[in-house]
Amino acid sequence: MNFFPWLTIFVVFPISAGSLIFFLPQPQGGNKVIRWYAICICVLELLLMTYVFCYRFQSDDLLIQLAENYKWVDFFGFYCRLGIDGLSIGPILLTGFITTLATLAAWPVTRDSRLFHFLMLAMYSGQIGLFSSRDLLLFFIMWELELIPVYLLLFMWGGKQRLYSATKFILYTAGGSLFLLIGILGICLYRSNEPTLNFETSANQPYSLALEIIFYIGFFIAFAVKLPIIPLHTWLPDTHGEAHYSTCMLLAGILLKMGAYGLVRINMELLPHAHSIVSPWLILIGTIQIIYAALTSPGQRNLKKRIAYSSVSHMGFIVIGICSLSDTGLNGALLQIISHGFIGAALFFVAGTSYDRIRLIYLDKMGGMAISVPKIFAMFSISSMASLALPGMSGFFAELIIFFGIITSQKFLLLAKIIITFVMAIGTILTPVYLLSMLHQMFYGYKLFSASNSPFLDFGPRELFVSISILLPVIGIGIYPDFVFSLSGDKVEAILSNY
Repeated sequence: MNFFPWLTIFVVFPISAGSLIFFLPQPQGGNKVIRWYAICICVLELLLMTYVFCYRFQSDDLLIQLAENYKWVDFFGFYCRLGIDGLSIGPILLTGFITTLATLAAWPVTRDSRLFHFLMLAMYSGQIGLFSSRDLLLFFIMWELELIPVYLLLFMWGGKQRLYSATKFILYTAGGSLFLLIGILGICLYRSNEPTLNFETSANQPYSLALEIIFYIGFFIAFAVKLPIIPLHTWLPDTHGEAHYSTCMLLAGILLKMGAYGLVRINMELLPHAHSIVSPWLILIGTIQIIYAALTSPGQRNLKKRIAYSSVSHMGFIVIGICSLSDTGLNGALLQIISHGFIGAALFFVAGTSYDRIRLIYLDKMGGMAISVPKIFAMFSISSMASLALPGMSGFFAELIIFFGIITSQKFLLLAKIIITFVMAIGTILTPVYLLSMLHQMFYGYKLFSASNSPFLDFGPRELFVSISILLPVIGIGIYPDFVFSLSGDKVEAILSNY
């Protein structure tokens, strides 16, 4: 048992400190006090997490570390259980890093600045709480805590179709949460006079195969909406298309990863027999998703929707890695979770800052930006190269290792592995098509040279700092991916020992 409540501080600090933002003075000159206050909260949290995980976390220890256990509702026997292991430490650090940069990216937001930054900090607390929760009820509460901030950020600071997009988001995600709650209640009340919500207790609970599959499907629907997995993905392009780009950074960088994390933490770890049975079908869905999204993306005129469909395609690799039932494949999926968190945030940041300058979002109206904005062109090109898994970038190792995971899996026949690998290879070939065509439509040609709003302003120091800060880990992990594997490798072996 941990004697200092580090994780409780990490969960509570952003939202509690963020609530004080409404009492800060707001000078008539602008919102600088509010902005700097929110950024300082994020930076302090990230530095504290980095310090604690560096000096208090042992990557070779398979037990839950920094564990905290508090009695919550005595009448029902509910506990607040927190703890981390090799599976959760990567997403937690990713959350701190991306949220800090997204807060810095939101510097131009001036309307209702207090509420905007408070909602971002509330999301921060919910995400840290979800990745560190060791209790099913707490997991659900943190899962739900995300919905209202995202809905308000989309509804109040979105584009012209923000009401439609926000309503669609809340309907999809709240509907998925209903299945999550049903699954939690089923596990909680199964063969027990008292609620069983502890992750460890639930993992050791024997279920009949039919009941385990029913639980699995309920959890899967909830996580498939958030990940997202086709055909439950249609909220994502609309949400990304209308949200402010700082919100898009949080959605692409962290929110989608909550679905992937839940798929591993609950479906794979708590329900191994059902996962073993269902995984071939999920791999089929994952391969279809890679091709479907890669073919759909070039048809999107909206820049942010095209990037959103590229995210859907990359999520297919995560599904395949999780369902490969091999150490290599699952490690590749976890690496892809971290890799896409950085790359997706980078793409949406550069796309959003480009829109701020030219006020155009449709690709067929763009063109000729490369000479006017060379820094934006360079950062967009590097982000796109990372997304298409160029060697030396994190996406290359992630997708390559997932390929190896399928090839070396003992679960599937040779013919099935050949077909899956072939379809995945087609997806990797299609990825450069829609990404390079996007670059061509934006930066080459002559359209914008005669536009009334040219010349355009290139990246300033703040935007250059944000984009470089996101891309440095992408290159660093691409050169030395073992940093991520050293955190999760032992935990992956422990999970797969049940199969």
